[in-house]
Amino acid sequence: MMVAALAFVVDCLVGDPRISLHPVVLMGKLISFFESLLYREKDSDGKKLVCGAVLMVCVLAVSCGVAEGILRLAALSGNAYVSVLVQAVCLSFMISPRNLAEAGREIRDYLLEGNLEMARFKVGWIVGRDTDKLTEGEATRATVETISENTVDGVISPLFYFFVGGLPLAVAYRAANTMDSMIGYKNDKYLFFGRVAARADDLWNYIPARLTGLMLVAAAFLLGLDWRGAWRILRRDAAKHPSPNGGWTESTVAGALGVRLGGLNYYFGKPSFRTYMGDPVYALEARHISLAIRMMYTATVMFLALALAVSWGLGGWSPGGWSV
Repeated sequence: MMVAALAFVVDCLVGDPRISLHPVVLMGKLISFFESLLYREKDSDGKKLVCGAVLMVCVLAVSCGVAEGILRLAALSGNAYVSVLVQAVCLSFMISPRNLAEAGREIRDYLLEGNLEMARFKVGWIVGRDTDKLTEGEATRATVETISENTVDGVISPLFYFFVGGLPLAVAYRAANTMDSMIGYKNDKYLFFGRVAARADDLWNYIPARLTGLMLVAAAFLLGLDWRGAWRILRRDAAKHPSPNGGWTESTVAGALGVRLGGLNYYFGKPSFRTYMGDPVYALEARHISLAIRMMYTATVMFLALALAVSWGLGGWSPGGWSV
């Protein structure tokens, strides 16, 4: 538990450094390397599916192996504090609440300044949709949706898998999530080659997404937001999301803030409608970005507290990092 709490503190203080040797950057290079070996455009759909599965297994094996090696090297010091520090720093690379918050605040500030052009530009850094014609409300919606979904991918899921299986499993999760972000697309190239990675990411996030949804309802209560609305919209709209997991956070945040998420987006000029989440009690404004960030941080602290309580209940069970 000390490791996870320290990792969260490290991220809050330092953030996620943009360096070429960042573990997630190295994961991306590893994925690209195996893709260059295994992907062939002329292959049949079935072979692409198999090769994509082989890529996933290879990337997960290497990622877990490297994490285990780091743990063994840290253990050679014979100092428990060194081991804790090494694990905490490594785990801090697997989570990104500060970067997520900073991205949201930057967009919020541009919106408050009336600089919609820069707000659109910065939104384009965190979403895949077209952003050049977004209104203020649409830019806010895109940001709130991203913060909501990434509360799972970028924060709770890595912590959850650290508690379950220690640093190697947290690293494996981040590798799986990175694979989904790189090859898990439903386009001509990756429809079959990236299908296993995409389905695997859905499975990895299945339990954490549901835990996060509940944590966000509790966060809404603590922050004085509409927690009843969060719970109501979660039950009503979560299953409407095209992702089996995304609706659990988007619907909850929408209900807590009294806004409506989802709607019409454009990708490379082509329209794509995403089912609405929540009711438009309030028009989307820059302040809702701040509230979504507060919900994300509150839910994270609550999750850490819950993990501590469970660890005590299990007598300090430690195969996945409950204790030091």
